[in-house]
Amino acid sequence: MRFIYQQWDGSEFPTQEHLSQFDALLEYVMEYGEPALEALRRAALDPEQRTLIEKWIEEGLLERVGVKFRLTPRAIESIQRRALMEVFHDLHPDSTEGHETPRIGVGGERCEGTRKYRFGDSVSDFDTAATLRNSMARLASEGGGLGLPLRLTERDFEVHQTESKASCSTVILLDMSGSMNRWDRFPQAKKCAMAIYALIRQRFPMDTVDVVGFASGAEIIPEHRLPLVNPKRVTLFDPVIRMRVPLGKLSEAPPHFTNLQLGFMTARQLLARRGGTNRQVFIITDGQPTAHVEGAFVHLLYPPQEQTSIATLSEAVLLARAGIRFSTFALIEDYFYMDWLNFVEHLTRLTKGVAFYCTSGDLTHCVMESYLSGRKRKAYIA
Repeated sequence: MRFIYQQWDGSEFPTQEHLSQFDALLEYVMEYGEPALEALRRAALDPEQRTLIEKWIEEGLLERVGVKFRLTPRAIESIQRRALMEVFHDLHPDSTEGHETPRIGVGGERCEGTRKYRFGDSVSDFDTAATLRNSMARLASEGGGLGLPLRLTERDFEVHQTESKASCSTVILLDMSGSMNRWDRFPQAKKCAMAIYALIRQRFPMDTVDVVGFASGAEIIPEHRLPLVNPKRVTLFDPVIRMRVPLGKLSEAPPHFTNLQLGFMTARQLLARRGGTNRQVFIITDGQPTAHVEGAFVHLLYPPQEQTSIATLSEAVLLARAGIRFSTFALIEDYFYMDWLNFVEHLTRLTKGVAFYCTSGDLTHCVMESYLSGRKRKAYIA
């Protein structure tokens, strides 16, 4: 055990109570998003609360931007680590093993056997004993004797075989329609994405992940904004809705519809810029699409219509033809009509993907296990 001694600056050591208070704040932020930081601004008016907030700022957990507060990168990393620990606590023991591909390659863990050296192989992978044996066998066959020093040639070099490392580019399509406010769905979905961010940093630095939120439109959610986003608020309650909105004025339209097609379009653009060996799309949703794009217009239709499903499935097929793996996570706590499940089945069959019918409580380990398997290979279910 190593000890580091330094001069005490007189500050109090953080107690478990102090640490748990900030953990509680992070949970509050994950559940309520941006309004949680707005509540923090009002809490700062209380002298006792202000002292605690100032301490968090000194410790680099919060930062003040004008009259508002913002989570620092250190705080966001803390959320990611905690999410990852929760996810792996629920995974089966063998789920976290074997992330490398089963193929022979370079850059991975050593496996049984050796092979001849090829230009570009790492010197650290040389098998010294096998190389010396090759040199002695060659000299003996040439009749030159085994005098020292041994003269090595490139033909003598032998290296350990290693498992290949596969990089993976992932896009998480996160449903932000109004119905995602129910059953604690959205905080669980955010936790999944935060856990994958943490896993990539710790284990798979060559991987990439992007989060795209889709409702009436679609938007790329930067990593630092993810803990603060919330589903869209429902603004229309009519039993039948038929609207057509210019694409350029989508921000003025009712925000709470489900435009998965536009999410697919955004994912296709993102993955075209990524260089992963494997590419995959995760869809976390709780309902059938109710919006789609036709030309320069977005159609908002409720109840869901066949033309919306056709437009959405057509865009999904374009992604699948580009070799992108599909995983759909259908949240089914309160589904009440079979058309939605039929849509998921059509999507899975057309894209040769996989579908998980799960509750929000099961979502985290389903997403993580699918991510880990998607790194190794493309597994299809007919």
